Amino acid sequence: MQHNAILPPEWAEQNAILLTWPHQDTDWKPYLDDINKTYVQLADAITLHEKLIVVSPCVDDVWELLAKNLTAGQLQKIILHLCPTDDTWTRDHGFITLLTEKGVRRLLDFKFNGWGMKFPSDKDNAINRSLLDAKVVNGEYVDYNDFVLEGGSIETDGNGSLFTTSGCLLAPNRNQPLSRCEIETILKKRLCVDRVLWIDHGKLDGDDTDGHIDTLVRTAPNNTLLYIGCDDVSDSHYTELKLMEEQLKTFRTAKGQPYRLLKLPMATAIYDGNDRLPATYANFIIINGAVIYPTYGQPDNDRKAREILQMAFPERELIGIDSRTLIRQHGSLHCCTMQIAAPKPPFGGCSHKRI
Repeated sequence: MQHNAILPPEWAEQNAILLTWPHQDTDWKPYLDDINKTYVQLADAITLHEKLIVVSPCVDDVWELLAKNLTAGQLQKIILHLCPTDDTWTRDHGFITLLTEKGVRRLLDFKFNGWGMKFPSDKDNAINRSLLDAKVVNGEYVDYNDFVLEGGSIETDGNGSLFTTSGCLLAPNRNQPLSRCEIETILKKRLCVDRVLWIDHGKLDGDDTDGHIDTLVRTAPNNTLLYIGCDDVSDSHYTELKLMEEQLKTFRTAKGQPYRLLKLPMATAIYDGNDRLPATYANFIIINGAVIYPTYGQPDNDRKAREILQMAFPERELIGIDSRTLIRQHGSLHCCTMQIAAPKPPFGGCSHKRI
């Protein structure tokens, strides 16, 4: 299939990471100090490697917090954008960026509706347009608000293959009455991919997204798939994750070869009261030169996850960030962020005030 653009994988060169900062009018309010510390650690790790765009209705407070904890050089890499927000899950409301044949960045703005109208989302759904109007992010804008698509629900290998989960994309209140075949046709056309590989099993307890792929299976260079495995027959995830594993074994690359499969450990159950939280090592972030991965205060599992990730990304620095506060709102590191792909050739005139 001929396309005029490509959907780059996350490990392709990035201009910046987009981050929507928590504030007291979000569900983070009961533990705002703790989540602020996590976000500062995240900002620290990102700005050691690339630029960071922070969206917040409280930019003065955020800047004061960052100025206390980061170096002057790191602060030079940060753009603060004043904007109302509902929540903090940038992966699902942020631009999905393509690169055209001419090397121009194409900014796809899909509709975010709170994971099937579960939560308020109007403010978050307007963030992309606000960033574009303020010229914080530049490129060819494409309005796809006639179709619900969250960034956490898709993965690409950069070779024309898109991975997603049927549990999420076929879930209620997203794109009904479209059929699976109709949704696949739209994905191929709008994301400029040749095929869609549907994962039909797997969902973590406590997950609000109906089974986002970034909690379960992630792509890596050299036709590698990293996935969450579960070997404990007493764990509630055991059967579904085994079925997912078996399905992944049947997948083939566009050239007909099996994927290289690397199994990440299943985190030992973490609870908030009686509710199990969706702790997953698959929710890591790939940035220029590094991988930022979640830790959960479980030394053996945290170490094993790091070792497996290092196998997948041998040339990148591994940075662990304690994500136990993050999962209290049912997400982790990858859910918080969205990368802005770097145009090819490099976008001229770029400064720390413009991406």
